[in-house]
Amino acid sequence: MRRIASRASTLLSAPVLFIAMGGARAQLDTPSPRLNGIAHVAIRVHDLAASVAFYQKLGFQKAFDVIDNGAPTEAFIKINDTQFLELYPATPKDPAASFLHVCFEGSDLEAIRQDYEGRGLTPAATQNGAGGDQIFTLTGPVQPFGPQIIEFVRYLPDSLAGTDIGKHLGPDRVADKLVAVSLAMDDPEAARDFYINELNFKPISGDPMDLHMPGNSGQEIEIVPASLGSHAHLTLNAPSLGRASRHLHREGVAVDKNGESLTITDPDGNTLLLETR
Repeated sequence: MRRIASRASTLLSAPVLFIAMGGARAQLDTPSPRLNGIAHVAIRVHDLAASVAFYQKLGFQKAFDVIDNGAPTEAFIKINDTQFLELYPATPKDPAASFLHVCFEGSDLEAIRQDYEGRGLTPAATQNGAGGDQIFTLTGPVQPFGPQIIEFVRYLPDSLAGTDIGKHLGPDRVADKLVAVSLAMDDPEAARDFYINELNFKPISGDPMDLHMPGNSGQEIEIVPASLGSHAHLTLNAPSLGRASRHLHREGVAVDKNGESLTITDPDGNTLLLETR
């Protein structure tokens, strides 16, 4: 009798367990709120003035600085109204030039943060960043220099970025959009799983380590082995490679041409790949 009762109990509880598991999977598979695109990539540089001057040779203008105690602690190089290169100067405490973090833009930042909490992640609370925008951060997979810091931003109308709309858009800039960022990871497969299963990025057909971000931006991250090291590797859209090449030649910037792309290396060894997309 005991065996029969136990078997009946198991059979009765199985549908309940199935329903519970199905509910959990349904919650996990709920699409994340869309991201608008890549907002910025942060890089620490050896010589801030020299790096700003280099990017100005590419036609990019400095939109604004963040000043602390009379000295710039960040310089924002403008790609377009919603995308920047965020340059930090090396300091005695942090002397090494390196890639620091990638930042994604979202319109409803709190909905994005709560969605990640619902997936079992632990994003930091939303706060005001140095530029006056809303931001929160999330710890991601391990990179060669430590756990990844992923930043998320919502631009506000009265922030430094918001009040710079339509300004500092150099007519000779060699590219008009940041379309992909390569992320060096200690364990690329685990990092890929994190971005797909936790952040709802989508693998691109034919290249499993290239992932589309949620939404319609068409922008990507590329998961690469740790051998890329601490340098940034960025892909930008150049409306005209011929015009970009001629501009770089006039400015005396070295360029490697490889098929339908141009490669530029900045003073700290970071790579910019120009393509027409």
